[in-house]
Amino acid sequence: MAQSMINIRMDTDEKNSFEDVCDQLGLTITAAFKMFAKKVIRERRIPFDLTLDPFYNDTNLHYLEKITGEIDNGKAQLSEHKLTEE
Repeated sequence: MAQSMINIRMDTDEKNSFEDVCDQLGLTITAAFKMFAKKVIRERRIPFDLTLDPFYNDTNLHYLEKITGEIDNGKAQLSEHKLTEE
């Protein structure tokens, strides 16, 4: 399959922020753009939204694992937990 190069110019701060989000999603910038292009071609529209839900951060997940373990063992002492947005 022949390949072509696409160059995109964008603000450096936006590029760095985009790269940070891609890293958190386990993607490279190239992979993210390829996913976007394939989805646009397949659906013939601007197609999707990849987001990082702040609910799924380490602090909240640790709390959920702890409390579900306590529930499973019949030792749950439920208390209010303030969700964090890291």
